[in-house]
Amino acid sequence: METIEVLVGRIGKPHGLRGELTIDVRTDEPERRFAPGAALRAEPPTGSASRLRVVTVGSARWHQSTLLVAFEEIGDRTAAEAARGILLHATVPADASPEDPDEFYDHQLVGLTAYDVSGAALGEVTGLVHGAQDLLTVRTPDGRDALVPFVKALVPEVDLAGRRVVIADRPGLVAPLPEDSDGDD
Repeated sequence: METIEVLVGRIGKPHGLRGELTIDVRTDEPERRFAPGAALRAEPPTGSASRLRVVTVGSARWHQSTLLVAFEEIGDRTAAEAARGILLHATVPADASPEDPDEFYDHQLVGLTAYDVSGAALGEVTGLVHGAQDLLTVRTPDGRDALVPFVKALVPEVDLAGRRVVIADRPGLVAPLPEDSDGDD
């Protein structure tokens, strides 16, 4: 069976003294992805001193609306502080889809053609940037990479079957500002 990696969370701030961490959940199945014993690929942010490449879930629990996870490789608050910002990836079957119809795996979006609301082609989705706010990377016909916040207000439609996304483009978001496209450099 072919598998792919999907982003399931980002490590946030430490909670307590024993190495528990808050998780910015990026999956509709947190109980499954953060089950004790689950191994997740760790991707430290650029410039991080962390050497973690794989973490194993020791325990997970909900505290109010925040997921708290203890990883076997992170034993104290100092190690938890160093892990802040790490992206966590799980392996899933290649044909898997999130349960929530408004959620998408990165590989489902890459390669989709981006259109504005009037139907004009804007370019192609070439990737996603994950952070506090997910961003679609759209390669425009003139070779620029535009970053579009992946929120319903700016990306009102994702049509996987039609291989397209609709972007409510604003001047300077994907299409260049009028003063940037007049040819006077």
